[in-house]
Amino acid sequence: MVSPFTVVKSEGPKLVPFFKATCVYFVLWLPSSSPSWVSALIKCLPIFCLWLFLLAHGLGFLLAHPSAILIFVGLVFSALGDAFLIWQDQGYFVHGLLMFAVTHMLYASAFGMRPLALRTGLVMGVLSGLCYALLYPGLSGAFTYLVGVYVALISFMGWRAIAGLQLAGAAWRWTELAAGSGALLFIISDMTLALNQFCFPVPYSRAIIMSTYYAAQMLIALSAVESREPVEDYRLNKAN
Repeated sequence: MVSPFTVVKSEGPKLVPFFKATCVYFVLWLPSSSPSWVSALIKCLPIFCLWLFLLAHGLGFLLAHPSAILIFVGLVFSALGDAFLIWQDQGYFVHGLLMFAVTHMLYASAFGMRPLALRTGLVMGVLSGLCYALLYPGLSGAFTYLVGVYVALISFMGWRAIAGLQLAGAAWRWTELAAGSGALLFIISDMTLALNQFCFPVPYSRAIIMSTYYAAQMLIALSAVESREPVEDYRLNKAN
């Protein structure tokens, strides 16, 4: 088992650009009421830095680990979603929603279906139903269905991330903890966004949404570092 201190020592320097870009976003705090390509760039910059974080481990690493490639592609779709949401009041909210729906499918695929953890899946299913029931009165038109599908997808992603989490014993790995924590933070971020968008104003919503979102993406990117399956094992599991 890799020590968390070893992880910080080896991966911390590669994350410095991400932390700097995140600080730039919060320090500048460009008004969301005035969307521009500059504000889109500033918002996406931390995600670009996570691209570089994964690429810093080498193309060989990515090519040898399909789950790491899936997370990388998920980050690409995340950046597209971030850019669309800059102009959400101009009619691009659905575009952002679709980009992040693809992201969650990619992340869920990266986390895999082993172990299955049906009880965890049942709990996530109940929680997703409660979340949708809370949002439902504020939904109308196509959003009634789109938000329902999105809630199901992000809950499925959360299930697959948490399913492999073991906090004790020889099977414990920090990557599973990073994946599970990242998924939960992503759910908190998106639930806050949905409540603020469809139900009622959430105090300090933007700060809550973006802080949990950036933390979630960083943790999910970190989970790819000690990737679960080299390409040979990945193909074997798919065959089985």
